[in-house]
Amino acid sequence: MSGANAWTRSRERMRLFPELLAQCAAEATAYGKCVTATTVGKQELKKDLCQKEFESLKTCFTKAAKKAGK
Repeated sequence: MSGANAWTRSRERMRLFPELLAQCAAEATAYGKCVTATTVGKQELKKDLCQKEFESLKTCFTKAAKKAGK
């Protein structure tokens, strides 16, 4: 069944998440600080306000995941 394989792959990626997050701690911190700074009080997060930080985090995760997959 392809459904079972999808769940297996998804679970495997989730097991890697803490390791990937540790490798991208600086980028995750920068993104978190940006989100926090732009959502003061009742202000909602708006699309693309933290785009630069998000792209940096995404790139880091992608690189770390490729290393972990080898």
